[in-house]
Amino acid sequence: MAELTSAQIVEKDLQYYLPTFKRFPIAIAKGKGSKVWDADGNEYLDALSGIAVNNLGHSHPAVVEAIQKQAEKVLHVSNFYTTEPQARLAEALCTASGMASAFFTNSGAESVEGAVKFARKLAHSRGRGGTVIAFEKAFHGRTLATIAMGKKKMQRGFEPIPAGFDIVPWQDMEALQSAVSKDTAAIIIEPVQGEGGVFPVDADFLKELRQFCTDQDIVLIFDEVQCGMGRVGHLFAKDCYDVQPDIITLAKGLGGGAPIGAILANQAVTDVIDFGDHGTTFGGNPLVCAAALATLNELNNPDLLKRVRQKGEYLRKAFENRQDPRIKEIRVMGLMVGIEFEFDTGPLVQKMMELGVLANSTAESVLRLLPPLTISEDELQTVINTVFQALDQLEDDE
Repeated sequence: MAELTSAQIVEKDLQYYLPTFKRFPIAIAKGKGSKVWDADGNEYLDALSGIAVNNLGHSHPAVVEAIQKQAEKVLHVSNFYTTEPQARLAEALCTASGMASAFFTNSGAESVEGAVKFARKLAHSRGRGGTVIAFEKAFHGRTLATIAMGKKKMQRGFEPIPAGFDIVPWQDMEALQSAVSKDTAAIIIEPVQGEGGVFPVDADFLKELRQFCTDQDIVLIFDEVQCGMGRVGHLFAKDCYDVQPDIITLAKGLGGGAPIGAILANQAVTDVIDFGDHGTTFGGNPLVCAAALATLNELNNPDLLKRVRQKGEYLRKAFENRQDPRIKEIRVMGLMVGIEFEFDTGPLVQKMMELGVLANSTAESVLRLLPPLTISEDELQTVINTVFQALDQLEDDE
């Protein structure tokens, strides 16, 4: 079968794929490290990593080898049985996080949905209701329950939106406390808001939130789907703050590119879950668990994580030193970077792609950079130079 060009692939996509994505007109054919190539052989530096999925870069040797070896054994086993990769991954994640148990899903949204169920089960055992409180600008997924915890624009056209979810202003403790009642089961927060524009939570606020949840018998959920798995320079974002939640949700970077998510729960949550309370067909199958184990082994490396923090500071200083008046604010935590402008950054991302660097526009005015954690400083410098080259070209085009 003859290989298709990028244009032919894009044409087929437009004809047959449900149009839920506003895609760029390139078709990625392969990737290695921090670089990808389209079907026509054009090279791009990937500063998005599949939205924080390819944290080890593309086609990492350890992940590829793990997938190949497991594929020769067994791809899928019903969760009526157990497998060694799943048992080992559960042990590794619980040991690294200080949690009591793990449940595996296929995605971040599934992880958050499951976390809500588990939190409600514990809350009901304590005589509380089932309402979950989230924060403005949050993003927890695109299922019906998770959009109920997100932006209003994501809810339009999908009514009725599930009940039992309240939204309060970001980092407003007074508003949060006012919203809490005996009906409150849980509070969910991203330690670093990603889709909302890359906003790290204030450390004092998070510590106060932890104490408040403890005092009120409310389950505290950390959504680390995007900011976990080494992205912020620690294996878990919670470790930046030295705050332990009751539940952690994971996905994205966990599988090194393979589709896997996880819910990590403390002992109190674990103790109230009974047989049949939750389940999954594909979640935690041996293939994705083998990929995740290999990924975790690489990420759980203090030297790698230290370098992530150093690279983040390198990026911060490089952008700050430019003193460019077009930049409104620079927000950096590890290699989770948000550069805010006074204008829509969509055209900037388009221009960067034309210059050979893939990035992302979020929250309209924010350029989001999520490069592989293994990216080199030379490659980071290319990203930085391309941002300013694209800005200059956009001004020349006006």
